[in-house]
Amino acid sequence: MLHPYRHILGLWQPDIGPYGGLLNVVVDGLFIIGWMYLPPHDPRVEDPMRRRPLFRIHMWESKKATVECMYGHKGPHKGDIQTVKKDEFSTKCNQTDHHRMPGGRQEEFRTWLEEEWGRTLEEIFHEHMQELILMKFIYTSQYDNCLTYRRIYLPPVMPSDLLQPGLFKGTYGSHGLEIVMLSFHEATARATKLTGDPNVPAGQLTLDVDLNRAVVLPDLEQQRNIEELSRLVLGVHKEVQREAEQQAMVTSAVRGAAEGACGSDGAAEGVEADWGACSDSCQPGPSNSTTNHPEEQPFVLPLGVTARNEVYPRTCRQCFYGTGLIAGHGFTSPERTPGLFVLFDQDRFGFIWLELKSFSLYSRLTDHLAHAHAPNMERFEAMLRNMQSWTS
Repeated sequence: MLHPYRHILGLWQPDIGPYGGLLNVVVDGLFIIGWMYLPPHDPRVEDPMRRRPLFRIHMWESKKATVECMYGHKGPHKGDIQTVKKDEFSTKCNQTDHHRMPGGRQEEFRTWLEEEWGRTLEEIFHEHMQELILMKFIYTSQYDNCLTYRRIYLPPVMPSDLLQPGLFKGTYGSHGLEIVMLSFHEATARATKLTGDPNVPAGQLTLDVDLNRAVVLPDLEQQRNIEELSRLVLGVHKEVQREAEQQAMVTSAVRGAAEGACGSDGAAEGVEADWGACSDSCQPGPSNSTTNHPEEQPFVLPLGVTARNEVYPRTCRQCFYGTGLIAGHGFTSPERTPGLFVLFDQDRFGFIWLELKSFSLYSRLTDHLAHAHAPNMERFEAMLRNMQSWTS
């Protein structure tokens, strides 16, 4: 009897402006329940995820499936679910008065703050952080659990992956903890935001790591020196930029030569041969960094680099050059800036944002998420492209 709702099982991302989210719809006994997954309270990145039921479907009173909204603190009440199109559905609360509290918006805000951040506004001394929190409450509470959800998948697992791909909780400064999806694409690792903020919204590529460009850390004393780390990473960054410029020049020259050939078969063949040779010589060689497992080495953050969570691993396995996405409020002037990706173990990695002089620590979500794996890599990569377009 619950068969009409079978298509909504699995993982979904709610359309809540820049904030996004993670919804897991599961069969639980006689119910289908939609659980919103929330990161632990900032900055406890290694704590388990928190879950909050948003809706449930059951067949208690009649032979027809009943949809109930679970939002608010007054218990289940009437709701509705509609399929918008393939891989998209929407929820609607039919009794939004159940979401209201006797103390009005002030009480609702205090309750939300306690649940969302685990503390009162008075305990949050940073004025900018207070503004961000208030802005999020005003923005998200206006939906009253009437939301549209788009299907998302967990990344496919390949034998060559540096570590098992999946979902991770990460520290994002004043924005608190956010959820990212780590996936591997040949010699590239990418972390895509499932939850976001007004600067870099959900769906955007927060980290882009080049696994062909390993960075060898110096001894501990040198690691404490931010200038030494900057020298290492920026050296690789300049090399990447130089290769990109050379590749652009070659592409332009090949295009000009092809146009100048005016349809000559022999000239076109010659151009193709030249392009192939240059292509092979210009590309970085394949790296075995994704298949070996080096010994752990000591790790310490450079002085002057701020960490939301000072409890980070003091050993790491490998480091790679990568870029992190930063932007102004409202996702203005987005820019990919150089940084260092640090692999600690199979469940934790970090990223040092050089320009921001800050460190993000990421810890794996260990929850079992059924009905969530992508059918194939093509479908997964198409989903990532769609996610970026949702909030671009």
